[in-house]
Amino acid sequence: MIDVFLKKGKEKAAVQRHPWIFSGAIEKIKGSPENGEVIKVLAADKEFLAYGYYNAQSRVAIRLLEWDENVHIDKAWYQQKLQNAISARQHVLKNGETNTCRLVFSEADFLPGLIVDQYADFLSLQILSAGIEKAKEDIIDILKKELHPKGIFDKSDAGARAHENLELNPGLLWGETPPEFIEVSENGIRYHINIAEGQKSGFYCDQRDNRRILAEYTTGKNVLDCFCYSGGFTLNSLAMGAAKVTSVDSSALAIETLKHNIVLNNFETHRQQSIQSDVNKQLRTFKENGQKFDVVVLDPPKYAPSRSALDRAARAYKDLNRLGMLLLEKGGLLATYSCSGAVDIETFKQIIAWAALDAGKEVQILKQFNQPEDHPVRLSFPEGEYLKGLLLRVL
Repeated sequence: MIDVFLKKGKEKAAVQRHPWIFSGAIEKIKGSPENGEVIKVLAADKEFLAYGYYNAQSRVAIRLLEWDENVHIDKAWYQQKLQNAISARQHVLKNGETNTCRLVFSEADFLPGLIVDQYADFLSLQILSAGIEKAKEDIIDILKKELHPKGIFDKSDAGARAHENLELNPGLLWGETPPEFIEVSENGIRYHINIAEGQKSGFYCDQRDNRRILAEYTTGKNVLDCFCYSGGFTLNSLAMGAAKVTSVDSSALAIETLKHNIVLNNFETHRQQSIQSDVNKQLRTFKENGQKFDVVVLDPPKYAPSRSALDRAARAYKDLNRLGMLLLEKGGLLATYSCSGAVDIETFKQIIAWAALDAGKEVQILKQFNQPEDHPVRLSFPEGEYLKGLLLRVL
């Protein structure tokens, strides 16, 4: 195994079990490791620190896996890590009302670069590091034996793979090709989702708890669900007796899928309106037409993929939330979210405060939202906490 030595004083993060080592922290490498190869990481004084994946093409040059020098990173090691992750999610699936969740969450489950989502009898994988790419066949074999899925589909993120100098090869990895629509259940609500063509891994299960919590505030209300995708907030609101829900998304596939899901759950179609449009443009149209809502949901895509995009993202979040506030009846509720890891909750609150000032509104925070238990956050890796949200009363 190839040894990689860190510069003096650069071992602190590794000792504290943070899983990333940047290229600038490396002093020397004994040998020429391949991208994705498991290497041994040593401090400047030659003390063992950890084993990790090496990738010369990535800014994160080493992704740490194991801190016990006596452990071997082999198929048995992957099997144990996968079994641990899968076992920890059984609480989510135990009552039978939900059969979709995130089974493996990358660094949070000590498998940096691997995301596994379960959708009923199918698995969706995101393979986002060169190390996981090298171990892919072992991982697929273990998942087959542990979960007995009908099929395993690759939905890897193009940007993340590009950072690791990996080509994008989406498609079937094993078993049956998923049908156009897979039926899943979440909180007792049925969904038709499209793994092959849908966004990201096919369905945003990270909002499961937040959808249920928010729905309790929508009974008898006029709700606007922005960036509705396949209808998570819309369907939960209809299930809790919302008077009307208007759902907006720019994607034709999202709107088509939402309509499928409304029929699938036997909801009254006259209580829901779907609009395919750019959300910011549609919000301005609502404002010009004097339309008001009791509850507005803003669940936009990732505006800040990195800290370098933070200023631009802050402006986008501020303008979006300002428009959302202006569309609310006095005392109405704004549920607003950010899935940008670079935007922490305090920064998000400050952005919302700026939006309220620009809108001329007073705002009270009623609840704070976060990601569910199948998206855990390691204390040694706070970067894994990406989803945050606020339930606000706008006065």
